[in-house]
Amino acid sequence: MSIKITIDGMSVEARDGARLLDVARQNGVRIPTLCYHRDLSPTGKWRVCVVGVQGGRFLQAAGVTTIWDGMVVTTNSPRVMRNRKLTLEMMLANHPRDCLICDSSGSCELQDLAYEYQVEVPAWGSKGTRFQVDSDPNPFVRVDFNKCILCRRCVQACAEVQGRFVWGVANRGFNEMIVAGAGTSMLEARCESCGQCAAYCPTGALSDKMVYGLGRAHQIQKVITTCAYCGVGCQFDLNIKDGRVIGVTSNPAAPVNGMALCVKGRYGYDYIHHPERLTKPRVRRYLLDGNSKPGADHRAEPDWEWLEVSWDTALELTAHKIAEARDTHGADSVGVLTSAKCLNEENYLMNKFTRQVVGTNNIDHCARL
Repeated sequence: MSIKITIDGMSVEARDGARLLDVARQNGVRIPTLCYHRDLSPTGKWRVCVVGVQGGRFLQAAGVTTIWDGMVVTTNSPRVMRNRKLTLEMMLANHPRDCLICDSSGSCELQDLAYEYQVEVPAWGSKGTRFQVDSDPNPFVRVDFNKCILCRRCVQACAEVQGRFVWGVANRGFNEMIVAGAGTSMLEARCESCGQCAAYCPTGALSDKMVYGLGRAHQIQKVITTCAYCGVGCQFDLNIKDGRVIGVTSNPAAPVNGMALCVKGRYGYDYIHHPERLTKPRVRRYLLDGNSKPGADHRAEPDWEWLEVSWDTALELTAHKIAEARDTHGADSVGVLTSAKCLNEENYLMNKFTRQVVGTNNIDHCARL
């Protein structure tokens, strides 16, 4: 059932029981958030999204407030703006002053809001470092809880999106903190190193260890692509700087996976510029010379070495050997393994080639293994 509410003097229609934040955004009214994310359950933890509601004694968190018929909302009154600014000041009171060298500078949601509301760092805040920097041995996720604002997005993303429940909350009050497991390392808490927690983190508390120090948001070009590791078809952004891929970030608009990526999709890109990556075909010398395959005791001899050849030579030799094996030992002596790094059309052609040209059903795909 549709009802009518008023937001900043504008009358809008919305579904009864809808969240106020969603209704506002659908009608072009911006309400700032930090703990809220559309993929996660709303918590109203930090109350940056507070608004005024006519008849209400206190400001309401738009991210967890449902609408009712005749509701009158003010999103930018002096009281609302003053309350938001005070909340941001409290966050910055214990936040490191290292924006000049922080990897997340330029993509930090806290930094953006502090700039928007012209928040100055209060003099009464903590100046020390409470937590060890890069404190977890996880090879992919960099942990710096000095920058944590306790929004709990990492806790929710791990539980609700990934279903691993690695992160939790310990202690209360000023000593409240995010912990892995029962105060263990991430890997000991059964972390899959998917990077979901870092992807949802609004600050630099959890970040990508593989790209740390390689570039900031304004230095990076993002190119959307499709993951080549399996057949799901996840999409993400390749982060490119100076013509090289330096990292991968989630693309919220990805139709199949949204923000979610597995460890291979998010961190398995180092092969692209690896110095040992093959860029041209190679063939054993004995095959080029037409000799028989050396025995195990003679594989250190020159006949066993790899030689770089042209594509024409490699394809001609491959076709000859496949035909020889089929004609000598039968079609089922040949097996074909295709790759997720090929296009769908290329894998289709390999399927046709194996079944109709070679005449065997012995074909499999690396994504199934």
